[in-house]
Amino acid sequence: MNKDLPFYVALSEAPGIGPGRFKVLIEHFKKAEKVWKASDKLLAEILTKKIFEEFDQFRQSVDPDKKLAELEDKKVKILTLLDLHYPERLKEIHFSPPVLYYKGDFTKADNLALAVVGSRKITAYGREVTEILVEQLTHAGLTIVSGLAKGVDSLAHKAALEAGGRTLAVLGSGLDVIYPPENVKLASEIIKHGALVSEFPLGTQPLASNFPARNRIISGLALGVLVTEADENSGSLITASLALEQNREVFAVPGPIYSRLSHGPSLLIKQGAKLVTNAQDVLDELNLDLEVKSQEAREVLGDSTEETTILKVLESGSKHVDQIIRESGFASQQLAGLLTTMELKGKVRSLGGGNYTISR
Repeated sequence: MNKDLPFYVALSEAPGIGPGRFKVLIEHFKKAEKVWKASDKLLAEILTKKIFEEFDQFRQSVDPDKKLAELEDKKVKILTLLDLHYPERLKEIHFSPPVLYYKGDFTKADNLALAVVGSRKITAYGREVTEILVEQLTHAGLTIVSGLAKGVDSLAHKAALEAGGRTLAVLGSGLDVIYPPENVKLASEIIKHGALVSEFPLGTQPLASNFPARNRIISGLALGVLVTEADENSGSLITASLALEQNREVFAVPGPIYSRLSHGPSLLIKQGAKLVTNAQDVLDELNLDLEVKSQEAREVLGDSTEETTILKVLESGSKHVDQIIRESGFASQQLAGLLTTMELKGKVRSLGGGNYTISR
């Protein structure tokens, strides 16, 4: 083990020593142990009186070796900025977290990640759009990053897992404080197929002031941020703003103009965000050498009973919606919804004029 590691972790947890001040201290003293054991006089040259007093009290009450042992006992892994496996994209942002606490694993696949965020409240439209787009993006090989919050965040994690993909959940609390509590089971599943991640020490409560910091990690881990549904005051717009500051792409899904939860994406689109109606829009904008392979997606996703009926009707060739209605027995409104969903999934495509065919 790196001899400096216990001090590095302990220093990162000291009150008043955020990422910026941590960087200054390490650049000055070179080693975290030297910071930890520095004289009052040396520290007073760098820290304000208030922060020095808080730090001095903290270092007198904390044993760095015991703190590291506690993390090991609770099966919490750590990555520091000095580690080769620290996420490369996260190193690029201003004030990267000196220490990441995580449960689960990071893999090379996570280099191609997209953040999917949105409102804690969600409409039926937002639910369907989030599920379909995440499903497509997952099958295109992207890891889905979000914040484990209610609404869009939780749905994005679940959709990625159901599609057999990877997902990373970034917390605004310690890893031992799952918030909201009803997501404890979801968090356990994420650990098996991705990672729970936090820059906050164990025991940290989900204070409102923690979430802007958490949001910068969500966007920092990803190539871009996709907002599927949110009002104008949603925290997901803060994540989108941070993404722009980090030179990440911002994507937004248009929605019903009279829905309050479409106002956020609409505002982002007005400000230059990429309008998204399918996963390929995201892949094209990111210049990824990936395509949503519709045939493979159909095989993996399977078809509902209703979708199977429509596919059988279209086996003989393209047909007009009126003919599909006659042969399938579906009402026109039900068919319209099914065709929209199947088109988003890449199972059918519109030829214009009300004609549809199976995507080949």
